[in-house]
Amino acid sequence: MSSGLNPSQQEAVVYAQGPLLVLAGAGSGKTRVITFKIVHLIQSGFKPESIAAITFTNKAAAEMTARTKSLLGSKGQKVLICTFHSLGVRILRQDGHRLGFNQQFSILDSDDVLSLIKDAGSTTDLATARRWQWAISAHKNNGISASEALSLAKDESERQVAIVMEKYEERLSAYQSVDFDDLLKLPLVLLQKFPEVREYWQSQLKHLLVDEYQDTNVTQYELLKLLVGFPNHEQARFTAVGDDDQSIYGWRGATLDNLRSLPKDFPNLKVIKLEQNYRSTGAILKAANQVIQLNPKIYPKTLFSDLGEGAPVLVSEADHEEHEAERLVSKILAIKSNAHNTALANKPVEWRDFAVLYRANHQARILEQALRKAQIPYKVSGGQSFFDRAEIKDLCAWMRLISNNKDDPAFLRAVTTPKRGIGHQTLKQLGQFSSQFKLSLFEALFSNSLSSALSAKAIAGLHEFGRMVNDLEYKAKHKRLCRGHSIFNRMAQRAGI
Repeated sequence: MSSGLNPSQQEAVVYAQGPLLVLAGAGSGKTRVITFKIVHLIQSGFKPESIAAITFTNKAAAEMTARTKSLLGSKGQKVLICTFHSLGVRILRQDGHRLGFNQQFSILDSDDVLSLIKDAGSTTDLATARRWQWAISAHKNNGISASEALSLAKDESERQVAIVMEKYEERLSAYQSVDFDDLLKLPLVLLQKFPEVREYWQSQLKHLLVDEYQDTNVTQYELLKLLVGFPNHEQARFTAVGDDDQSIYGWRGATLDNLRSLPKDFPNLKVIKLEQNYRSTGAILKAANQVIQLNPKIYPKTLFSDLGEGAPVLVSEADHEEHEAERLVSKILAIKSNAHNTALANKPVEWRDFAVLYRANHQARILEQALRKAQIPYKVSGGQSFFDRAEIKDLCAWMRLISNNKDDPAFLRAVTTPKRGIGHQTLKQLGQFSSQFKLSLFEALFSNSLSSALSAKAIAGLHEFGRMVNDLEYKAKHKRLCRGHSIFNRMAQRAGI
């Protein structure tokens, strides 16, 4: 099964005696190592369901799942391959009741979170709310609670963040909702506070493999430690795969201290370096090594390639972005018309043989204009996420509200989409009423006392909406919307929830 692996890859695949750090340089075959290691573990006696491979993105998880299934067949379906956040959802769905959550808790998107933070901070200023949102997220990723943030506050600005965070957390709990950061923070709280929960998950997961380890944050590392049995490091079984030269998510809480902490927390840690690059020629690797040579080195390594020296790396200066785009287009046209002089001379050169990489989406417009002017066909990869589209957010809000009537952010989106004559003033009064009587917005609209806060016309409109939601919930429970629920479940899986 391990044929085709180089000696370092083979060593990383077969080592399962304790904690392992695999330093995988770019293009060194780390995904291949992880998937082959899963196979080796199963062949060595590990049950497929006792192995968890934790990746950084849903896309990476899907790719790893496909590779594992191709190698293991039906056994590959039993291996847990997911992101840290998806694992957090599993833990919360099973054990979140210990923290007061039901199984149907809602996961808020960024817009819903921003709306709640505005409400918690009593502000309509978008810039201020976004600043609070980033600060609260940073606190959660660093394992800092609202009360701890308040005690650590150095000035009035940080104190204000802590106060807003506390109010925001209260609203999340009341709405039976969590945000994306809670999918890490709350499972960690469960594992820390409840020994029986910690022992259960430790018994379930016998070997963890963590991809892109250099991009983990403080909370993710604490989760890893508890899942593998820390502080009993001698019994820990995990494989962390990462590269300190590829850490780019510091702005999202990732810290290289997690790499530095591994040998301290796990003295029996074994380190294996993957330094052979299978993706690039020698010239490209030399350039890359020069770029990163001044980076602080936790574990020094030097990438090499057996693909030959290759064409030299060319650096071209431009006066401005339009000039840069024009030179790029000219280069493409020159290569296309002079194919016999290029490295692609052994086959016809097609437009699809070219790729243009840019750092930020706003740079695409200038490049597209230049390509259009030269009549060069192109396709932009990426763009807006499917789940960021307004109509998909609307659909998800309806589904969330049907499954959890206490989800106030979903209620607010659903009740105003499409427009049905229920205005801001009505919703404001409904919100004040629900807060006074500690009800969700949906529960409040059916309260017998609502007439003291709203007009008969407003109540009639809300009742009509409420009956529609109840009707959909009834049909869903009686399987009349089973196909719709199946579609929603697939959407939720793609969204990582």
